[in-house]
Amino acid sequence: MTWMRQALLNVFRLPVKWLVKTNSIPADVGSELGIDKSRPIIYLLPTDSVTDQLALQMSASSLGLPSPVSKVTLAGKDYPGSLFLRRSENLFRKQRQHTDLEPVITDLFQWHREHTGLDVQVVPVFITWGRAPGKGKPGLADLLTLSAAPSWLRKFFIVLFLGRDTFISYSRAVSSRAMTDQHSTDAKLAHKLARVASTHFHRKRQAMTGPTLLERQALNNAVLGSEMVRNAISEEMRVKKLSADEARNVAAGYLKEIAADYREGLIRFGDRLLTRIWNKIYNGISVGHANRIRELANNGHEIIYIPCHRSHMDYLLLTYVIYHEGLVTPHIAAGINLNFWPVGGIFRRGGAFFLRRSFAGNKLYTAVFREYLELLFKKGYAVKYYPEGGRSRTGRLIPPKTGMLAMTIQAAAKGINRPISLVPVYIGYENVMEVKSYLSELKGGAKKKESNWQVFSAIKKLKNYGHGYVNFGDPLSLNQFLDSKAPDWRGSQSLNPEKKPAWLTPTVNSLAGELMTRVNSAAAINGMALTSLCLLASKTQTMSKTELTQAMTDYLALFAVAPYSKNATLPKEDAKALLEHTLSLKRLNVSEDQYGTLISPQPDNAVFLTYYRNNIIHLFALPGIIMTAVFAHGKLEKNAILQLIAALYPLLQRELFLHMSQDQALAYTAELIDAFKQVGMLQQKGRYLAPPESESEQFHSSWLLSRCMQETLQRYAVVLTILKREKSISRNALEKESKTVAERLSRLYGMHSPEFYDKNVLSSFISALRDNHWLDAAEDGSLKYSEEASALRKDIMALVWPEIVQHLQQNILQADREPHDNEKV
Repeated sequence: MTWMRQALLNVFRLPVKWLVKTNSIPADVGSELGIDKSRPIIYLLPTDSVTDQLALQMSASSLGLPSPVSKVTLAGKDYPGSLFLRRSENLFRKQRQHTDLEPVITDLFQWHREHTGLDVQVVPVFITWGRAPGKGKPGLADLLTLSAAPSWLRKFFIVLFLGRDTFISYSRAVSSRAMTDQHSTDAKLAHKLARVASTHFHRKRQAMTGPTLLERQALNNAVLGSEMVRNAISEEMRVKKLSADEARNVAAGYLKEIAADYREGLIRFGDRLLTRIWNKIYNGISVGHANRIRELANNGHEIIYIPCHRSHMDYLLLTYVIYHEGLVTPHIAAGINLNFWPVGGIFRRGGAFFLRRSFAGNKLYTAVFREYLELLFKKGYAVKYYPEGGRSRTGRLIPPKTGMLAMTIQAAAKGINRPISLVPVYIGYENVMEVKSYLSELKGGAKKKESNWQVFSAIKKLKNYGHGYVNFGDPLSLNQFLDSKAPDWRGSQSLNPEKKPAWLTPTVNSLAGELMTRVNSAAAINGMALTSLCLLASKTQTMSKTELTQAMTDYLALFAVAPYSKNATLPKEDAKALLEHTLSLKRLNVSEDQYGTLISPQPDNAVFLTYYRNNIIHLFALPGIIMTAVFAHGKLEKNAILQLIAALYPLLQRELFLHMSQDQALAYTAELIDAFKQVGMLQQKGRYLAPPESESEQFHSSWLLSRCMQETLQRYAVVLTILKREKSISRNALEKESKTVAERLSRLYGMHSPEFYDKNVLSSFISALRDNHWLDAAEDGSLKYSEEASALRKDIMALVWPEIVQHLQQNILQADREPHDNEKV
């Protein structure tokens, strides 16, 4: 390092420290990138910049990495700690200036050949100040800041105005030894490293800032000038007797209603605002598997985020997380109900585009929306939409709507140059601000229309909301999925782009189901969800703190031994700390007696806990059924449990979006049985499996687990009992009667779950019965009770609580009734 360089570093170190706040990506370079902090590291940066080097020094210090301004000594020879791909632009001349990168790397490789024990980690680091995408017509601010290698004058303004938005993105290290071992000259290897680094940094920039923004006129020309929209305009003219200008104005109005107006400045302002809000209302945000998304972005994929939908907070939380993981924030499909002043305008500038709840019968609106969505894909914008269509009111996943997925597939079929990856995202909270209104709606209350008053009242109440969880699931390659499901998908669309091909509907349905199972397979267990599950399984919804801690300990141990999936995450804290944190949220009632602490829901609030339990109930489905069967029969052979799971799993899979195949579920059942025995929740007695002894610490945990799936089994029993009574019944009548009986049981026996009699859940179960051939179908479409259904009902009734069985037998099965509409003459 020259004396002048050292002097500049010393002069600017303090101003940079004052003006710059670094955001390191990823936060854990060791586990995610495999960087070994104990081995020599040479950093490779895009631009020779003192401020870049100082910002990197701040980041490296916080991560425990070697300083980039220090020398690296290798076998007695010194090398610089940082190398640069290009020099900064000259203030007046634009010619490209080479750095000493290739000569230094060539010398390094030669030194490696003389000293075979050497191996240096060359770590590429991309540094961006702000995240502004390019524009078709740059303004004054862009002239000052936009440049791959800005001059010192531009860099002055960059540091001054964007220093608080500095992102330091590390990449996997390149082994100098592995490079040296390649069969080539040292000079050619150095040139190859520089060439690959240039491509890598270009992709990094694209991943973090996104493509050039479309100007409004270019957007209008691209969408309204497309063949599909022009044909729809002609149809609008013919049907509604409009002039060409009138019909085009209608289409332009639709586009104005739909299109986002992305402003990077608002994103930066929103980042600062949301950081304050999150720090106020959340104790932290846990992010899982973000590395796989960065890898997709760096490889040039079109990324479409497919999250579950718990709360209006999802829009902000997921975008915030994506931004802080070093990726361009996506354009977000939002319901038109959110497009009210002033929130709609803010969301629109944050990347939201709005869609109506239904496109039915409006061909022109459909054409405009499809073309707009296809344009986003083709231009390389990341997109986010919620397949459930609305927020879950029960905490479970909602059966997906397929409209957006269908349009995504049709866009792919028309041709997108880059690979498309659909990324399922699990979002979880320890507290959801809308949960009270959700339960009111499930009980028949009117859905509240979004308004400014609703927004401001919600903000006022934001406090102590615990932890937020965002887990990125296994990405799904759309092209590969279509190749497997519809091998001729590429050619069929070119014949008539506006005609829906025969393969589309079944393929979309299959894709929707696959994505929802991938969302659920990335679930995050948290303290509130686990506490809620335990309390609701208890007979009185009250437990001692000791029992609750033990149950949570046992369940965490169970999933540590037998994980639900490789993407599901467990809390880092132990059960005791997890429970203390949950109680600190002050959403539960804590009381004392002479024997210790008692924990229960707050008065009349047990029903609210069902929402959080339902976020993770799918993880406990198979463990719960296993334990239910063992407790119901007293003892049971392993083969009998496997046979029961084989019968019930297709029904559970449909309702709870379980990711395993039938064979995988049976293998996991065997794994769970071994895990139960390992943690003491089951014991082996000869060839039988039995509950632990009553004096065992694990007995109460096992008993609670045997109760957690009761409501599901009782709902199954209700439907099958009505089928047995009717013998033949229309689907609509079956759903209606099942809902009536379920509501009756809820009042009689204190079921606290609104989904116990939810029409969507009942409908899903009836569909699963039909699709898995437990029922026969009559010529008129009615459902007929069968021998297979009778055998299934017998298995289920053996697991249901005796009082429920008796009520169904005496009050429902043998009840006098009015004939259904389809039976009346």
